[in-house]
Amino acid sequence: MEATILASTLRQPISIQAPEQGAERLDLSVIIPVFDEEDNLTPLYLALKPVLEGLGKSFEIVFVDDGSKDGSERVLRALNARDPSCRVIRFRRNFGQTAAMAAGFTHARGDVMITLDADLQNDPNDIPTLLKKVDEGYDVVSGWRIRRKDKFVTRRIPSICANWLISRITGVRLHDYGCTLKAYKREVAQNIELYGEMHRFIPAIASWMGVNVAEVPVNHLPRQYGRSKYGLSRTIRVFLDLITVKFLLSYATKPLQMFGSVGVGASLLGFVMAMYLSFDKLIRGHGLANRPALFLAILLILVGIQFITMGLLGEMMVRIYHEGQGKPIYVIREILG
Repeated sequence: MEATILASTLRQPISIQAPEQGAERLDLSVIIPVFDEEDNLTPLYLALKPVLEGLGKSFEIVFVDDGSKDGSERVLRALNARDPSCRVIRFRRNFGQTAAMAAGFTHARGDVMITLDADLQNDPNDIPTLLKKVDEGYDVVSGWRIRRKDKFVTRRIPSICANWLISRITGVRLHDYGCTLKAYKREVAQNIELYGEMHRFIPAIASWMGVNVAEVPVNHLPRQYGRSKYGLSRTIRVFLDLITVKFLLSYATKPLQMFGSVGVGASLLGFVMAMYLSFDKLIRGHGLANRPALFLAILLILVGIQFITMGLLGEMMVRIYHEGQGKPIYVIREILG
């Protein structure tokens, strides 16, 4: 089957433009980031297409080639030539999974967007389950890989710790933030700006918009071809992005409240220490030479002033961002009347 598909490969470059105003809207878009998954793409397509056809909805499959170096481009060209519902977006180089998802959200035409890994570990047969939850009124539906087929020490234990930490810090409690298989309503997906490696935090970021988030158990299959692109090295990046997400959720429009609180606390502590040392010097007659507490008091006061200044600068930047681009600090669900 793959040989037949590859035989029909087109030679001209694929150029996908963002949907123009008034472009045909579809019921469903399946967005699949691809990075060196040559052997998995055709089996994935053959498993995914019957599931989508059985839904009775209009759909498209959007492959985002994230700078693959193997034969993924050749297979994607063949799929595009064979099936008009397969669209392909090719990056000039590897930008990462977050960028691939962002491009997919921007170019997709579906009212509901499904994200899916290209490594055959997500089961396309779980898509109807996600869509059923969307039909119940949920804006974001996340998959939960209850029985993961990954290595326990290097993949599952870090994932358990990360999911617990992310849930506690963001307040959006999910068992499996790392599962790519998710469903998003269009208005949610296209109103989220993604940077860094924040694709795994989309449910938490979307919570700022007041969305309804659900989680459903999904299958997880062992990888058959290729190798995983993830390892323990991503843990630090996830933690740093988590700090960013927490800041965006809690203080994006009021940075002075965060920096100012730290600054006032540090300055107040430094001032109290300075007053005690002054009392100790003037009343008790104790010398201040070689007293580390004096230097600590001065340092705390200066650090406090710096934090307050950072908060004020942050407030100015927030106002420039929102007022200069006309971005509101709220999200409207609907207007009646």
